[in-house]
Amino acid sequence: MTGTLASPDTATDGLAGALARRLTQRLGGPVAVEGLTRLTGGANRETWAFTAVDGRGTHRDLVLRGGYSTGGRPVAVEAAAIAAAARVGVPVPDLVDVGTGDDAPGLPAEYLLMGRVEGETIPRRLLREEAYAGARAGLARELGTVLARLHAAPLDGLDRVPAVGDPLDRLTETFLTGGPPPPGLALGLRWLRENRPPAHGPVLVHGDFRMGNLMVGPDGLRAVLDWELVHRGDPLEDLGWCCAKVWRFGSRLPAAGVGTRRDLLDGYAAVAGWRPTADELHWWELHATVQWGLMCRAMTERHLSGAEPSVELAAIGRRAAEQEFDVLLALGLDTPDDTVPDDGGAPDDDLLYGRPTAAELAGAVGDFLAGEVRGATGGRTSFHAQVAANVVATVRRELLLGDGARARRRARLRGLALADDAALSEAIADGSRDDRRDEVVAAVREGVRDRLRVGNPRHLAVPDAAPED
Repeated sequence: MTGTLASPDTATDGLAGALARRLTQRLGGPVAVEGLTRLTGGANRETWAFTAVDGRGTHRDLVLRGGYSTGGRPVAVEAAAIAAAARVGVPVPDLVDVGTGDDAPGLPAEYLLMGRVEGETIPRRLLREEAYAGARAGLARELGTVLARLHAAPLDGLDRVPAVGDPLDRLTETFLTGGPPPPGLALGLRWLRENRPPAHGPVLVHGDFRMGNLMVGPDGLRAVLDWELVHRGDPLEDLGWCCAKVWRFGSRLPAAGVGTRRDLLDGYAAVAGWRPTADELHWWELHATVQWGLMCRAMTERHLSGAEPSVELAAIGRRAAEQEFDVLLALGLDTPDDTVPDDGGAPDDDLLYGRPTAAELAGAVGDFLAGEVRGATGGRTSFHAQVAANVVATVRRELLLGDGARARRRARLRGLALADDAALSEAIADGSRDDRRDEVVAAVREGVRDRLRVGNPRHLAVPDAAPED
């Protein structure tokens, strides 16, 4: 029996055939693969959706996750964690098969086959559309209860799930091999070192528990997805990651963008029997913000090194400035703007090359990508067209604003007797400019704001949540 494929692409045909052969072997009867489609989003493993049809005509919707994950766990470890989570009542997809290309020629080097769970994962829909209003009302508390169940999972038989050790050592050893962090993240790291809370655990930690990795329906949470960063660690890590500003997607509600910290902790305490303190959660929220900022730089290095050329990975490097700003907000060292700053205004008076200027050309290309190209394509191509349009918009703003910002930066750092931002970060870490702390903070704030005015000026006007929430 052969499947009807959604695309004539040869590579897709080959993958569909390999899936059909593997499922036929696993299920003991002929299986066809229909509608194989690569899903958008995600910069690590590839994810494909398809329908398996057996000899009796029974249809089953499945998902294939495949390929090595940079910094992630082997799929066998993911599968073990998913099975352990299911045993303690965490909603997860059904596991169908886990293996390697050696087990199933034609499939990715590592792969995981799971049942497809119906629902929505796209944060902007879940946080805004009326269809999910009922789910949003109780979701923060529900997420707390689910995390409490996960953290109670027995660790027996999970020896391959790594223990990550000290959370700050992990950040520095994993992400600071290429030099000091940007100054805003350096401020965050120093505060984290000086205000460390008591440790808890170790427990089974999802490692990326946030909107976007949660399948939600109108009735609430349906499945926890994407277990490639699972590890043994402190339970507060999942709670803090869930509340980090980056994962609120513009919402003022801190717990996954749908509820208050109080809601989340109420749900957690009801199952766990103990309640993390507000100070502990604040520390882990800031840890998450610093970690994501460092991860942005690490991911873009995969593109810059030539190991994995990708417009998505290229774009993500500039997002580190967003996390620098969020560190300043969390430490009370800056406040959001009331309005979004302008994007550079009129073109340069220096028209050696005539009109359109470089900035105007970049704007035209960006409009083409975001409009015509994105509208005429679908799936990953449409997604990457929008990413590319955002990159071109960044280039345009840098053409308009960069010269002035660079001159201002040099003057600011000269006033502190520092050569560059790397030296500023080192001074923050070693305390060598502590006697001039106000000047150091002002230098960090100015640099972060200049980077954001180029990288994403809208982020300067994204409101923060109230601390009591």
